[in-house]
Amino acid sequence: MSAVESLKTRLAREIALTGPMTVADYVTRCLHDPKGGYYASRPALGESGDFITAPLISQMFGELIGLWAVETWTRLGAPERFRLVEVGPGDGTLMSDALRAARLAPGFLEACDLILIEPSAPLRDLQAKALAGADLSPRWVRDLTRIETDAPVILIANEVLDCLPARQFVRTDGGWAERRIGVTDDNDLIFGLTAISGGFEKPVFDVEPGGIFEISEQQAIFGRDLALLMKAASGAALLIDYGRARPEAGDTLQALRRHQKVDPLESPGEADLTQWADFPRVLGAAVRAGADVTSCLGQGEFLRRLGIEARAERLKSARPDAAPVIDRQLNRLTAEDQMGSLFKAAAIFSPRSLIVPGWEL
Repeated sequence: MSAVESLKTRLAREIALTGPMTVADYVTRCLHDPKGGYYASRPALGESGDFITAPLISQMFGELIGLWAVETWTRLGAPERFRLVEVGPGDGTLMSDALRAARLAPGFLEACDLILIEPSAPLRDLQAKALAGADLSPRWVRDLTRIETDAPVILIANEVLDCLPARQFVRTDGGWAERRIGVTDDNDLIFGLTAISGGFEKPVFDVEPGGIFEISEQQAIFGRDLALLMKAASGAALLIDYGRARPEAGDTLQALRRHQKVDPLESPGEADLTQWADFPRVLGAAVRAGADVTSCLGQGEFLRRLGIEARAERLKSARPDAAPVIDRQLNRLTAEDQMGSLFKAAAIFSPRSLIVPGWEL
């Protein structure tokens, strides 16, 4: 096999040999294949990259998340030791801004053990550079099971769930079928329907013929593992992502390249693939594992409760020349027609341990 053989060529050959691939398996390969996966080889964040996240829009986002962590620590009794964990830290901007804001809280940084969970080697390099001058030096671990439970945990996961893919099932006139990726005679990838093998969790709501129902086992496992961690260590996990707050049908698979939607089958590994966070599934798995959970809030409402509008006013007072830019950033993070409604926030926390900041009302 050629060293420069594309991921698309390898996937086409694999599908031809073993049969159609589930959407979840395809997305995982496109993102994490060691030789050609997007995050393994070419993640590109920011305005000049393929997509932009909230921390890259404005420093206000990371600062407020840092203050959320401080307030959570305070409500846990300001323990002398705790672990601050970020899953999927991107280029490190969120944590860098969060730690700068946390300087305002005496004792917080001194008590903190900073842990990052990141599978992408290129992104780990960016995170190390972003935090090189920070007050804390991070250590990286492979997954949630590697986090020690002998001290409370405060965890942040911003735009992580959308990277945990879902299988897709289609309601047909004859019943349910699974949407999978096959290969044409010309070795192009193509969507098709296959008979369902094994068990299938039918939706509890009506789906019109032709409608798509997504099930993410990986998102449910993440919710369960967060619950087990919070039960064992105590603490709270904050989840922010774009997705659904109630069970519903819909095809949410998308590929982004240079901020434009592209065909997810066209160039595997060369675009960022995502699917919506299924908050009901994640939070339901956490409850079944014994944790407590909050309701879902729109990102705009959550950030307003944390004080983003007051923070924007202080920034504008300090830099009047930047006021138009700050107003645009605030609008993008909180407006209903921007990130304010589509993006949701929810928390998973140790049973009966605290009132999570942002959900007091």
